[in-house]
Amino acid sequence: MIRSMTAFANTRTELDLGAIQMEIRSVNNRYLDLHLRLPEELRFSEASIREILGQSLRRGKVELRVNFQRAFHAEKDQFHPALLEQLAAQLQAARAVIADIPAPHFSEVLALHHQEQGLDHDAWLPAIQQNLRAALQDLDEAKQREGERLAQVMLEVAEQMTELVDEVEAHLPALLTEYHNKVTNRLSEALTAVSPDGFALISGEELSARIAQESSLFSLRIDVAEEITRLRSHIKELTHILTTGHSADQKSRTRQGSIGKRLDFLFQEMNREANTLGSKAGSIEVTRAAIDLKLLIEQLREQAQNIE
Repeated sequence: MIRSMTAFANTRTELDLGAIQMEIRSVNNRYLDLHLRLPEELRFSEASIREILGQSLRRGKVELRVNFQRAFHAEKDQFHPALLEQLAAQLQAARAVIADIPAPHFSEVLALHHQEQGLDHDAWLPAIQQNLRAALQDLDEAKQREGERLAQVMLEVAEQMTELVDEVEAHLPALLTEYHNKVTNRLSEALTAVSPDGFALISGEELSARIAQESSLFSLRIDVAEEITRLRSHIKELTHILTTGHSADQKSRTRQGSIGKRLDFLFQEMNREANTLGSKAGSIEVTRAAIDLKLLIEQLREQAQNIE
């Protein structure tokens, strides 16, 4: 399964303890880079959160925001008179300086009361872990959806590459025939320039042998059969990875870390073959095809930067 590194998830869980809300944003990055935004009261859970994130994610710059709100229980949340008296005295002192200071809202008084009481870590930690796993599940589903879209775009590019390779392969016989005719004409012109009876100075067999030799040297110079074979193999491997989510090679499958890194290596190999194809080009058509191949490979590389 192809997964994108660009995704977003937002979860909210209502519990007897209260409510927990988490937002996870992930963008592409070479390594796993975690950024946590936690309320001070939940700092105790940071180590556990990082451990769960590290087990679930491979790559990407990930930002996690956590907010919570404790539930009010009338039988438990009894206000201490001393706290209320202290708050009233502070409010009166403040109004002596600024007369129009409003009275605090009940939720603000409750938050202050909870701050005085502190959190029950043993009760809240499992709730935080449960909410985080739910958020990660939603994030993974978002990654899969975006990954499927990316894979489809890249498969279309792979089809264009196959068409270019087919064009190059189909053009080679005509290229050799064209060169054979050029060699024949040039030798004929050279013999005629030397002597009007130039053809009498060389036998037909010698002329044919010379033409065959020149054509053979040219065919060796522009022979791109190996490059075409390797390009087809790379395109086949790319298609397999994009449709199955893993390499076709069993050894590569067992040791590969991330699909994105595997694809990056594959594109390097494709680019090398396209460069060789361009350097051996014996015609404008092959040169253009090699350039178009390199442009398509660059498009694939840009898309693959978002793949986990």
